Parts: sequence; structure tokens; C-alpha cells
Amino acid sequence: MNPFLDGNACVFGLQWGDEGKGKIVDYLAEDAQVVVRYCGGANAGHTVRLGEKKYSTHLLPVGIFRPGIMNLIGNGVVLDPEAIISEIDEFTGKGFPITPDNLRISYKAHVVMPYHKIEDGARETKAQDRSIGTTRRGIGPTYADKMHRMSAIRVSDLVDDDRLKAKLDAIVEERNSWFGHMYGLPPLNVDELFAQYRQYGARLKPYVDDTSAILIQGYKANKRILFEGAHAVLLDVDHGTYPYVTSSSCSALGIYTGAGAPPQVCRNFIGIMKAYTTRVGGGPFPTEQDNEIGNYIRERGNEYGTTTRRPRRCGWFDAVAARYSCDLCGVTAVAVTLLDVLTGLDEIKVCTGYKRGGKQVDGFIADMGLLADVEPIYESLPGWKEDLTNIRRFEDLPENAKNYVLRLEQLVGAPIRMVSVAPERNATLLR
Repeated sequence: MNPFLDGNACVFGLQWGDEGKGKIVDYLAEDAQVVVRYCGGANAGHTVRLGEKKYSTHLLPVGIFRPGIMNLIGNGVVLDPEAIISEIDEFTGKGFPITPDNLRISYKAHVVMPYHKIEDGARETKAQDRSIGTTRRGIGPTYADKMHRMSAIRVSDLVDDDRLKAKLDAIVEERNSWFGHMYGLPPLNVDELFAQYRQYGARLKPYVDDTSAILIQGYKANKRILFEGAHAVLLDVDHGTYPYVTSSSCSALGIYTGAGAPPQVCRNFIGIMKAYTTRVGGGPFPTEQDNEIGNYIRERGNEYGTTTRRPRRCGWFDAVAARYSCDLCGVTAVAVTLLDVLTGLDEIKVCTGYKRGGKQVDGFIADMGLLADVEPIYESLPGWKEDLTNIRRFEDLPENAKNYVLRLEQLVGAPIRMVSVAPERNATLLR
């Protein structure tokens, strides 16, 4: 059995997302019995390479690619019914059967509705240069309704026609008034909306369950459980670079509320970080390289969004930010991904500290105004020219590549136990 699953494991990103969590979850899932998605919505994208084919999920846990695993979509996820049904049909058609035998959805999860997407897009458009770069998939407005409570629809409402109709009548009346006044938008037809979403509810009803109870029962039965995070620590709504964050608790701290799990359910916290840094959308990015270096990394790493295909901003590795994430989440092991992307560079820089106003800053500052004003302090390391993609043992890496990994380990303060050098499952080197 994989030692990372002794005491169960949570996999999550340490940077601003897109670190390759999907590959690492899929790798570890070989020995898992339960895989749990605990945050985010269809704005996430996890990519898995199987042979010559590449697959991307948005709501489905990556455990669907392994037979015999129960996949749970927890209450902390916001569920887009149209998107999840489309994914179920897509992957079933590709030979990965998805049934209530291997997928359950929390009845407590909140539902993304069309008016959430309309609001998301209207707010971003109206904000113009003040927009925060959302995917316009209605994620933020759905989480906002969750907190408003009276205007929220949960999965348990979606699968009950009477409750769904009563809620939609009240919500759509209010939204139509608001949308017309604020954005000049045409009214929604509540009857058409109800007819469409009751069908979605009927389709999803066999999958709906108490995922928290399933999870706790699995824990008591000593099943091997893998928690699958979406997004990353620096995008966490509480602990990230607010307001340029996502709308959920997507650090490792979110598993307890997002999955409905007791604290002792997980002992291994595996942080995933790229060998460099990327970011999508707005917000401060101290080590960004808006130059030839950034373009080199983007093209070699195919740094375009899984969900949106937007080009990602690219830059040098930020050890200050990664250490903050490791410390915050109690990381027990780190996986470094995309080390092969840096092949060919004569010199590789690593940010080891910040200056602000000419003075060194202590640690990472999760504040937009302050972080936007810092200057990175760099350390330079020699690069390597050798191709890494066919290497399968850490010991066989070029000396400069090994030294780079070992230096990152020192700087982030957590052991690097996995290094990925290519998209394939077996291109994961263990230390």
C-alpha cells in the first residue's frame, strides 16, 4: 500500500492553482478506496494523462479513473447540475462508467443556477478594469447565496419538485427586479427554469446521499480515504491574496467543513507545487516574468487554463509564498511538478524573500495592497540541458536538477517526497 495513504491523505495546491493536483490524486488513488472532492465548483479543472490520452474533470473526483473507488462530492462543493450531468455522460461514453455505485453527491451541496452565472458575468463586465478575473461560472454568487440562506438552493431542494418550485418562485421574482434595475437585463422565465431544473434533479436523484455519513462510516471501517482539493492555498477565500481569490475554503483547512469530516480523519497533508509559479487572472504576483522567460515557461509547460484556456501568467518559484502555504496547512509531504519545463534554462531564479520600501519583509503577506508593493529577493541556481521526461528515479536526475529540488525543500521547510517530470502516471519519482 502507498505509505501516503496510511492515515489517509489530503492533496491540495500550495500556489495559485494549476499545480498538477489531478495527476498526483490519480497516482495516489491506485491504493485509495474513497476519493472526496471538498471545495470549489466547475471553475476547477484537473487533468489526468492515461497512455496517449488526456482527460480533464471539473466536478467529478479524479478517482473515477480507477475501478472500485467510491467518489464523493462533498457539501463544500457548489454543484452545476448541467455541468455534472455532462461530465457523467462524457466519461461514461469514454469507458469510465459512472453510476451510484461509484459516485455520490452530498444533499447539502449548493446548486449553481443560471442567474448565478448571469450575475457573475454582469458584475465582471461592469467592474471593467476593477474585475477580479472570475471564470463567470457563477461560483462566487452561489457561495454568496449560501451565506444569504433564504436565496439558496441545495441539492436536497433540487430533487424535490415542490420545494424547488416554491424556492424558484421567490428567488426569480427578486432576481428579475434586481437584474433589471442594476444591469438592464431581461427577466428570467421561472416556469422554463423550473421545467429544466426539475429534469436535472430527477437525473441526479439516484446519486444524492449523505456523503459525510458515508465518509465517517468509511473512516470507522479503516478505508483508505483521499481528499482532493481544488484551486490552492493562495486562492483560499480566507487565507489567500484576497480579493483575488476563489470563493471557497480550498486550502487543506477546508476538508473538515467541506467534506463533513472529523479532524482525526486525515494525517497526511500533501502540498503540490510547480517548479515555478503561475497565476490566472488579476492580483499581485511578485515573481511574474512578463518577458521572454515567462513566455518560455508558458509554452513549454502548456500554461493555459484547463477550464478557460486563458494564458497563465508565469514566473520564478516563490519560496516565501510556498512556505506560508506549507506552514498554514501543516504539510507533511510536498510533490514538485513540471520540473521538466525548466530544462534548457542556463540560470533559474528562486525568490527567497521580499523587500518593501527598501526594507526586508518578514514572511508572506496575504494582502493585495501590501503584496503588490513588494520586490522579490532572488537567489540564482544553475540550470540543466538534459531531457528529464524519461527519467524514473530521483537519483538519475541531472545534478543541477537534483540540487534545485533540494534547495526548494530547504526553502519551503517541508520534505519533497515526489517529483513529476512528465504527464504520465509513471513519471512520478519518489524520494
